[in-house]
Amino acid sequence: MLPGRGPNGRAAAARLSRLLGIRTAWTTVGDGEFFCPGCGGDRNYQRLTGHRRFALLGVPVLPRGETGPVVECAACRHHFGTDVLDHPTTTRFSAMLRDAVHTVALAVLAAGGTGARASLETATVGVRAAGFDDCTEEQLAALVEALEADTGRFSGEPCTAGLAIELHEALDPLAPHLAAAGREAILLQGARIALADGPYTPAERDALATVGAALTICSDDVTRLLAAARTPS
Repeated sequence: MLPGRGPNGRAAAARLSRLLGIRTAWTTVGDGEFFCPGCGGDRNYQRLTGHRRFALLGVPVLPRGETGPVVECAACRHHFGTDVLDHPTTTRFSAMLRDAVHTVALAVLAAGGTGARASLETATVGVRAAGFDDCTEEQLAALVEALEADTGRFSGEPCTAGLAIELHEALDPLAPHLAAAGREAILLQGARIALADGPYTPAERDALATVGAALTICSDDVTRLLAAARTPS
């Protein structure tokens, strides 16, 4: 029988591992909250760096270099690479999605104007569904007026650089964490606002094209989705 095989071999290997081995001493260098892939939810974490040492009889005797950094979940104690911190927590993701829908609604309203009650109603319903429960048509209309005053643009004009920057700031961080269907749903919500008072205006198409680009939806798919939103189901 080969060494290490069978009950006697496993017992010998276990005894050897107690005599000789590599031990890691972990040091906490940060903490916070993250989305734990092991638990499937938001958890506290510690960011650790480690020093590896060769151990004899459980006593570290020779340095073997550094390891880590790693992220340790406070609940399941599993270790993950630090790239896991790039994923937003559930709470943060919900806030990002809510802000994205709100920004898209304002951009489309700014492009088409707030004079049409149907557009304001559609925008308000979408913003409320995204998490702004107390949003009103009057609030959205006031925000659009403030946005126009701040950017110096008027309803019906193409998407300005300032408005495009706001859209990218709201959508760029969110896009990598959304499936294609989720990104398309945000664009289609904007399309429904634009179509609520009639066909797309050139300014509305320009705003929606900017939304699509920020969501990393290719121009051909943007065209397809806008046409689909215009066609009654």
